[in-house]
Parts: sequence; structure tokens; C-alpha cells
Amino acid sequence: MSDSPIDSLRLQFHSDLASAENEAELRAVRDRYLARKGGMVSGLLKALGSAPPAERPRLGQLANSLKQEIETQLDARTVAASSTRTPKGTVDVTLPGRLPVVGHRHPLAVLRERIEEIFTRMGFLVIEGPELEDDYHNFEALNMPADHPARDMQDTLYLSAPMRSSAGNPATLLRTHTSGMQIRYMETHQPPVRLIAPGRVYRRDNLDLTHTPMFTQVEGLVVGENVTLADLKGTLDLFVRELFGQDRTVRFRPSFFPYTEPSAEVDISCAACGGTGLVSKPGQSGELGCSMCKGTGWVEILGSGMVHPAVFEAVGYDSEKYTGFAFGMGIERIALLKWGVEDIRLFYENDLRFLEQFPL
Repeated sequence: MSDSPIDSLRLQFHSDLASAENEAELRAVRDRYLARKGGMVSGLLKALGSAPPAERPRLGQLANSLKQEIETQLDARTVAASSTRTPKGTVDVTLPGRLPVVGHRHPLAVLRERIEEIFTRMGFLVIEGPELEDDYHNFEALNMPADHPARDMQDTLYLSAPMRSSAGNPATLLRTHTSGMQIRYMETHQPPVRLIAPGRVYRRDNLDLTHTPMFTQVEGLVVGENVTLADLKGTLDLFVRELFGQDRTVRFRPSFFPYTEPSAEVDISCAACGGTGLVSKPGQSGELGCSMCKGTGWVEILGSGMVHPAVFEAVGYDSEKYTGFAFGMGIERIALLKWGVEDIRLFYENDLRFLEQFPL
């Protein structure tokens, strides 16, 4: 046996060592050459048994020298590699930072602020009040005495026992509208009055596609001398165009509310069909009735009317001198119509996939 197998193995080792770039590759080189079973140096030592007896001592010395050389160089490279290893738990400050998860405002909060902003620019005051209310401010002062059938329309949630509200009076119910704040304001302020009262209200409704037992309402009130129905129409027409777009039209339909006379429901032209009542669907010939407006071309958004003289009498206003108008809307219904959402429950299920679709 000549020196050539030893020299070839040395050259091969130096080539493999030079190509190893990290600790894992160095461990692989060590196993390839120094493993007890299957290692190339172990194989070389076993092969010395076939060498001529006179050559065995010299070849054995060369093989052991190669083994020591391999071990020494591997140890040196391993120590050098470990010295550059990133300590456990450290932070590389040169890496770009992770973008923080930014919260997203709830669409109903965004819409409420937008409504408040529109009316504030028109000179309206924004007021808030107690959600626990007494019978007088919630019903009686709004021309709804105890036997009035309109009380049945409200589906009131009564408390099991009266509680002292933040307003000071014994509260017996969860307010069914924010109209009580109009009464409270008029009790302590003289005309002119121009305000909106946003807030949560409660009714005995089942949770379904278009109803929820708790929702947000915005009620408005204007009182002064010579306030007319034309002022009401102009105010609401401007509000609709600001919120829904300049291409929307407004329609007033006669209706009934106990605290306004005359009263009117306010409709806007349907965005889904452009007010035509008909829509085209892909893959179908002809036009079909619009599901959003049920083929009428109009969707109802709020109730309104001229303040009933009985309401002025309840707060001590001279109904011969002052007139006024009031209106009320549910923000959730406005949201359904503005964004084309078909299920009101989606606003309360906290699904980020839904909530993040809306503009900030």
C-alpha cells in the first residue's frame, strides 16, 4: 500500500472543510471522516491490514497523523464558527421592525361621527343623556299618556324595580328613543333650539336580519319662531345628499307619530336600482324587481314631523309663538342602506373580516 490513498484523503478533506460554511456542515464533515462506523479515516486504518508488514508501521503513523490533523482543523473551525453564533434570545437591531397591528374603528362609530359632523356644520348642538329613563320623559311629555296605543309600538323593556338615574329622577325603563333628551333640554333652555341627541336605545325586539334589541338612534329637534315644514324638508334633503351623495333624491310620505303633527316618513331613492325598482342580473335576460327596495325604487330611512303643540305645553313653551320640527333615525339602518349590508347582526359579531372592509 502506497502513500497515495492517505494523500488523496487529505486533499479531499481540505476540499470538504473549505466548503463547510456553518456548524451544521462542519458536523457533517466530522461524521464523514471521523465516525467510528463508516468514517473514511476508520476505513483507511482498517485497510492498513492489507499492506506489506514492513510498510505497516510507517503507513500507520501517516494515517494517525492525518486523523490528528483532521481533528485539529475541525476543532479550530468549530470554535471559530461558534464564536460568530448569535447568542440565544438576542435581538438583531439591524433587522427592519415588525409592523404593529393597527386597530380598526367600528363602522357604526364612524357613521355616527359622520352624522354628527354633518349636523354640527348646520349649527346643531350634540347632546347625550341617560339610558335609564322615567316614564314621563320617555312617554308622557311626548304626548303619549298611559293609555295611548303608541306605547305598544315601542315594545318597552321595564326595570324590575325603579333605579335612581343620572338625571336624578327614579328610572323605571330602558329608553326606547332619545326623544327624552329633547324634553330635558327644552325644560332648561328657551328657544331657539337646534340639537341632535345620539345614543343607544332599547326595545323588545328579536335579533334578526333587520332588528336588534339594542341599537343607536339619532333624534333631532329645531324650535324657534316661524319654523316651517319647508325648513324640515330642506334640512333633511341636505343631510341625505351629504351622507349618501348628491345624486340621491328625497321623498316625504304622510305618516303618524304621537309627538309630531303633521308627520312624515322620509324615503331616499334606492342606490341598488337607481330609483327604477328594476335590476339586471348576470346570466339572466330582462330585468328583475330590486330586492333592496322591493321594486318600489325607494327605501325608508327616518321619521319626522312638526312638533305637536302638546309637547311644547309639557315643557312650558308658548305653542302660539314657537313652532319646530323633529326627526329620528336608527344608525344601524342607515349603515345597512349606505353600505348595502343585508344582515344587521354582522355589525355586532366582531368578525374582523367584515369590520375591516369599511373606511376609517
